Amino acid sequence: MLLYGCRVLDTHRLRVFRSVVASGSVQGAATNLGYTPSAVSQHVTALQRETGLALFERVGRGLRVTAAGLVLAEQADGILTRLGEAESVVADLRAGRTGTLSVSYFASVGAAWMPGVVRRLTGEFPGVRLDLALREWLPDDPADRSDVQVAVERPDFAAWPGFTVHHLLDDPYVVVLPPGHPLAGRDEVELAELADERWVDNDFARGWCRRNLVEACTAAGFRPPFHVEAHDYPTALAFVAAGIGITVLPELGAEHLPSGTCAVPVVRPAPVRSILAVVRDAAAHTPPVLATLEELRAAAGPAARLSPGAGRPVR
Repeated sequence: MLLYGCRVLDTHRLRVFRSVVASGSVQGAATNLGYTPSAVSQHVTALQRETGLALFERVGRGLRVTAAGLVLAEQADGILTRLGEAESVVADLRAGRTGTLSVSYFASVGAAWMPGVVRRLTGEFPGVRLDLALREWLPDDPADRSDVQVAVERPDFAAWPGFTVHHLLDDPYVVVLPPGHPLAGRDEVELAELADERWVDNDFARGWCRRNLVEACTAAGFRPPFHVEAHDYPTALAFVAAGIGITVLPELGAEHLPSGTCAVPVVRPAPVRSILAVVRDAAAHTPPVLATLEELRAAAGPAARLSPGAGRPVR
């Protein structure tokens, strides 16, 4: 509907009226539109009533457009063109062909999973602009929340209305050992066995993954002695390769190990981090978001693919 003074114009009647003007007769418009002449006449009469204007005048057995009708026909062209464009945009948005998708992720997921996600999205939805953000924790401010946020679950995670949580992966920790280390040939290493090693830190002190590790070490009866601090996994792994010490980190962060190093699972206790996809409900059923979730589950492995619809709403 379009407002016209205090009246409302019916866009369908505008289309019928424009067809009558273009074809020069009610009969011609009826043929072009697949309507009966009576139906076309009713639409034109109703439009004249809505506008309070005489849009046609009788000339013999035919009709002639009035000056007012010509002005309205010109305006209708612009209105119907813009309406058609809007309908096309709506159809594209519904099909996921245009618009913006915001995705945030933390560093180890960025390196391991995001190239595949972005490759699929740019291939299947070239009209969608991707807004990617590196974010190590879930934001408290609603304005900072992405459509899809890959994050590590924390005990202090605050519930968000309007979002649904999908579990992707339980990521156990491993110890990365330098070349020639005595524990390198083991199937697993108890945390307590690492108490006297030279530790290389790999995260910010306030990071949840580091806190999770420290709590596990405390449960094993010691505090990890960080001799060298690095704030990212690649740097910490490079230090291990150089023989500076050992580092303990989630398995996903050890996907690309430097030459000569090896990763061994740590146990008793076995620290684990849970990786989640937090999805905005308003965008959850759009094709780009569905493709993003599917690709994340594929990257996470079989456990995440068992129940593709699984997710728990955050209320």
